[in-house]
Amino acid sequence: MSDGKRCALVTGGSRGIGAAIARQLAADGWAVAVNYRDDEQGAAETVGAILELGARGCAIQGDVAHPPTADNLVAAAEAELGPVLALVNNAGVHSDGLSATMSDDEFSRVLETNLTAAFRLTRRVLRKMLRARFGRIVSIGSIVGLRGNVGQANYAASKAGLIAMTRTVAAEVARRGITANVVAPGLIDTAMTAPLSQELAGMVPARRAGSPEEVAACVGFLVSEAASYVNGATLVVDGALTA
Repeated sequence: MSDGKRCALVTGGSRGIGAAIARQLAADGWAVAVNYRDDEQGAAETVGAILELGARGCAIQGDVAHPPTADNLVAAAEAELGPVLALVNNAGVHSDGLSATMSDDEFSRVLETNLTAAFRLTRRVLRKMLRARFGRIVSIGSIVGLRGNVGQANYAASKAGLIAMTRTVAAEVARRGITANVVAPGLIDTAMTAPLSQELAGMVPARRAGSPEEVAACVGFLVSEAASYVNGATLVVDGALTA
């Protein structure tokens, strides 16, 4: 279904896992809209990589935590590149702290960005997907949503919520040719995890951190025609850490 007239929207696509996903989808033939909040240069570099791959691309600024952003992002992507028939909910934040001292704002801000924004975007793109009888929704979760992690009650709740929401959406729209799945990474080598990678890599049975490209390859599969019967699933990418 990636015939150049259909668009994939990747939130948080200016760097790290999001940028790798945008490049993967472009290599697979999708036109890719790259959403970013602050990193305009990173988004421009990602779009440059998309264009070098021979695909169409554009960068769209917007904070997904703001309620109007979902409509604005999708409308801008459709105006530039065509119907959004693949959505990757990748944008996310964390604000760590122990549950006994975590403020309401710290809890709600993480939920708003990581979970509520993903719901708003999913709801918005489903309009065209239902009419097209085709769509791919992939949300980037975390193994923390499966096992918890000290100091991350808000982050764990948001990622566990993504899994439950995705399963429900999958059941609701499967008969219309739409799939919704989660990719749950473990330790991935990004700028955010760089200070911890060497220390934590020893805990991973694979004895290394994963790469953003390895996560992106899983997203590419779930967006492809080959994954048309994979629906409501959570694909763990963690080097056997949770095995």
